[in-house]
Amino acid sequence: MSDRTAPPRFSVVICAYTEERWGDILAAVDSVRKQSLPPLETLLVVDHNERLLHRLTEEYADDREEVRVLANAGPRGLSSGRNTGIAAARGEFVAFLDDDAVAERDWLHHFAAGYEDPEVVAVGGRTLPVWASGRRPVWFPEEFDWVVGCTYRGLPPGRVRVRNVLGGNASFRRAAFDAAGGFATGIGRDGDRRPLGCEETELCIRLAGAVPGAVLLIDDRAVIHHKVPAARERFAYFRTRVYAEGLSKALVAQSVGAGKGLESERRYTSRVLPAGVLRGMRDALLGRAGGAGRAGAIVTGVALAAGGYALGTLRARRGGSPTFSWGPITPEDAPRRTGTPEPKEAAA
Repeated sequence: MSDRTAPPRFSVVICAYTEERWGDILAAVDSVRKQSLPPLETLLVVDHNERLLHRLTEEYADDREEVRVLANAGPRGLSSGRNTGIAAARGEFVAFLDDDAVAERDWLHHFAAGYEDPEVVAVGGRTLPVWASGRRPVWFPEEFDWVVGCTYRGLPPGRVRVRNVLGGNASFRRAAFDAAGGFATGIGRDGDRRPLGCEETELCIRLAGAVPGAVLLIDDRAVIHHKVPAARERFAYFRTRVYAEGLSKALVAQSVGAGKGLESERRYTSRVLPAGVLRGMRDALLGRAGGAGRAGAIVTGVALAAGGYALGTLRARRGGSPTFSWGPITPEDAPRRTGTPEPKEAAA
């Protein structure tokens, strides 16, 4: 049990992989520094990019106690980067923020409030899109905002119990990872390659099974603003992402079983999406812009996700699915390597 008289100690993990997001990374760190509940530390984990690693190390050289820059100690990808941050974290709680997002001032404060219940092992928040064009594409349905890493229509409002939190705006008790292990590698994102996901879903389902009575929450007052680049406003990206989601869901089902792996998705596809199609058709009949496009995008998204899931399931049955694994996250797993250059050995 934590000391209730002391404020919760949060380690905030931000994973980065490209210099193209340099300004976004600095803005993300700055938003953490301005929290009404100051974090114990911010951990910047760089995914196999030496130039970015050294550049960030120099940027925060005078703030090493407040901002620590680490190299991803595992294989390339977001899951390993997060696991590197977890292993190095010194806080009782670990929060995750995307490198192209900024958190509102009370973000950590609302996370902390959820942990007043000792059975709560994870608290997520609400992620709002910041469109590069300045506005949502008229054809883009809110029911599919998860495509761009944001909170989507269909999630209940307020502070509610959920199956899983969304990884780019989430927090966990540090002890939860000791019980369940870290994020599974082989499921999550890997730089700019095919945008697989669902690693947080798989972890949360596994966590609920490993910790009896575990409660996971989303509090929509814990808000972050997530940038959506122009390339992700296009229908081509939408198609690729929803298809990849189907592939990812097949991997999750392989790991935790289809019953738990698709529990929330059944309600989403049977209730939320049909309602979205009807709204789109109604808007089209009323002459409102984008109505037909939104209805069509929902139908297309369902078909592509189903196709990806079917292919992923077939691969799993044939033994051709990518392997993925996780392990206990302990202090001994903490990365030894930082952005400080190491002396080179003399050539033999």
